[in-house]
Formats: sequence, structure tokens, C-alpha cells
Amino acid sequence: MPRSIMAFSSLYFATFLMLAGSGLLGTYLGLRLAAEGVSEIWIGLLMTGYYIGLVAGASVGHRLIAKVGHIRAFVASAGVVTASVLGHALTADVQIWLVLRVIVGVAMMCQYMVLESWLNEQAEPHQRGMVFASYMSVTFLGLAMGQGVLTVLPELDLSHLLIVSMCFSLCLVPVAVTNRIHPAPLHPAPMKVRMFVARIPLALTTVAVSGLLLGSFYGMAPVFATGVGLATSEVGIFMAVTIGAGLVAQWPAGWLSDRLDRSRMIQINSIVLTGVVLIIALVPLPPFGLLVMTSLFGLLAFTLYPLAVALANDHVDPEDRVALSAMLLVTFGLGASFGPLLASVLMTLLGPNMLYVFMALSTLILVMRIRPERVTGEHLSLDAPIHFLPAGGNLVTSSLAAAMDPRVDEQQVEEQMRDDGAAQGSAADLDEDQDDHRPG
Repeated sequence: MPRSIMAFSSLYFATFLMLAGSGLLGTYLGLRLAAEGVSEIWIGLLMTGYYIGLVAGASVGHRLIAKVGHIRAFVASAGVVTASVLGHALTADVQIWLVLRVIVGVAMMCQYMVLESWLNEQAEPHQRGMVFASYMSVTFLGLAMGQGVLTVLPELDLSHLLIVSMCFSLCLVPVAVTNRIHPAPLHPAPMKVRMFVARIPLALTTVAVSGLLLGSFYGMAPVFATGVGLATSEVGIFMAVTIGAGLVAQWPAGWLSDRLDRSRMIQINSIVLTGVVLIIALVPLPPFGLLVMTSLFGLLAFTLYPLAVALANDHVDPEDRVALSAMLLVTFGLGASFGPLLASVLMTLLGPNMLYVFMALSTLILVMRIRPERVTGEHLSLDAPIHFLPAGGNLVTSSLAAAMDPRVDEQQVEEQMRDDGAAQGSAADLDEDQDDHRPG
């Protein structure tokens, strides 16, 4: 086993702690506000603010890493998250909480970018598939384990915020004490929006709907579960079972995806998922029945995003896959930002079950839009079908995840992102020269 693999465990551990804290924080805030009678719209806004922060954090992260380096960027970001989490304990003003959620989103995206670029540089070419898949598995496990805290500590008090703060403080340790040289900064690649919209519209639609589903799930499912009578400890189990099912589903979905038509799989997934969410919304279910149905939801909903990513990569040239990664994440982020807000409005007006009615309306978009016969294969990549890989589907990666993806040539990643950064630098120098020659 290469010596570089010895460093993976510390970075995975840091990722696990981050996701455990993040998963617990999101569920705790939803339950806490619901218990205090705060409007579902405000709860949805908090999750929307978090995803807006994640999307905005990509730009902030590139600049921060380029300026101070990976270790300092990670330490600073973790410190900001820890302080923001503790800020929830100092005030019950939901408007301040909204600002804190945006700040947490920005800072956590910076942390993701540090970890992903670091893992990519330490991984040898033949290890990248293992590194990428393991990283995504750790994100699922962290999210699921974070929910488990609620089953042990069902009382909604400040202890949960302290545990989240501990997670983000402890994730500093394996990064801060490393004796390895951190990787060189990479610059963002252009997204080529028009080309992707024209070439992979079905994949982008699927990614956007996946954002609507999972953004509304993470933001509003705890409120739904409370509304249908589950205790706090049962809400933790409800969330953990759903996320755990999503993790388990990645491997069988990948096996099928590499052998069957991916657009057809997305179509079938959407049809079955529509039925599942309608049953949850319209049929009174006992607690065990609800767990069964939400596990089916997790199996289907958490595989939409990686299926769409694989379908998109099938129809994009290798040199464009870094830009594609950024485009997919922004598309997912927009869906995840709108999902909780739209779902919360319906829940406020018509009750908690409207969360899953909203999800059914979202999946109907795919049922109507996804038609395998519309995939002409005109832009099919020479190396298609691209190997399926697990994906978080909850914006716990940055566009730098493309650098770890074994479906993307590592040299092309570095050249494209650095060339773009050099072009940006040249443009900035030109602007400075022009400024120097302008009359004062």
C-alpha cells in the first residue's frame, strides 16, 4: 500500500466530524424552531440561506486558499463555523440565525475545497477511484451519525449546539497537525453554461430536481416528522434511516447504471419515487411503516444525482468535465436553495404533509421531461458509458471534487484550472496597466 494512503484516514476523519456536526445542526435547528412555533417559512429560509452560502463559498474558498494556503484556510473556516454555531446559543432571533446559516455555508464550502484538493494531490492515479468513493461514503456516514445524536439526547437544549461545536473544533486537529506539504492552489474553471444547457438538458433537469428534493428534505423533513407525531428521538431515527438507505443504494445503483440505459433508469426512478412520496403524503402510516417508506425514498432520491452526473459525463468531452462539475453543483445548489422555501410555504398553508406533495410535484417534472428517446447520442463521449461513482447529492463537495474523480484526467484538471487562473491574472494585470495610464 503506498505511503500516501496513510494520510487519508486523518482527512476522512475530519470530513466525518464536519458532516456529523452539519447534519446534527440542520435537524436540531428545524426541530427547535418547530417546537417554539416558528413559521415553517422561516425554517425553510434557514436551509435556503445555508445552500446559498455553500454556492457563494466556492468563489470565497478559491480566493482564501490562494491567499493564505490550505491549512490556514481550513483553520480559519472551521473557527468561523464554530463561532457561528455558538452564536445560535446567544440569541433566539431567527433573523440572526439566518445570517449565521449563510456564514456557516460559506465557511463549510471552503473546508470542503481544502479537503478535496488535498486528497487529490495525495492520491496516486490508480487510487483516485477508491479515494473518491471513500470520501463520498464518509460524507453519508457523517450525516447519518449526526442524526443519531438526537436518539441519545432527545431533549432540545444547548447540549446539541455544544456537540456540533466540538465536532468542528475537533476536525481542526488532523488537518492542523499534519506534517505534509499542502497542495498548490487551483483556480476555478469556467462553467460554459450555454454549451451545457444545449448539450445535457435532461441531466441538468434531473440535477435541479434532485436539489429541490434533497434541499427540502434536509430542511423540512424534521418539521414534517414532528408534525405527524414522531418524538425527537424518533425524528433522529427517521433522518438516519433515510440517509443510510441513500448510502446503501449507491452501489447497486452504480452496478445497474453501468449496464443499463441511464436515462431509462432516471425515468423509472422518477415514476416510482412519485408514488412513494404520494403514499407518505396521503396515507396515514404507523411509525414503522413511515420508516419503510422513507427508506425507499432514500434509495431512490439519493441516487438521482449520481445517475444524472454519470449521464452528463457520458455526453461531455473529457476536457470539459471540470467545468461540468462546477455547472452541476451550481444547478443542484439553486434547486436546493429554492426547495426548502417553496416546500415551507406549502406546509404553512396546508400542513406538514405538503412537504411530500411538493416532492411529488417536483418528481413529476422528471416523469414528464425524461424520455430516453430524446437522448440522441450526438455528443456521446468516446469513452462512454462513464463509470458510475457514489455522490453525496447534498452539495457536500466543491467543483474541486472533479480532480479526485477517476473519470476525469488529472493532468487536464490541473491544466484547465491553472490556465483559467493565469488568464484571470493576466486580465487583472491588464486592468492595472490601464489604470496606471489613465489621467488622475
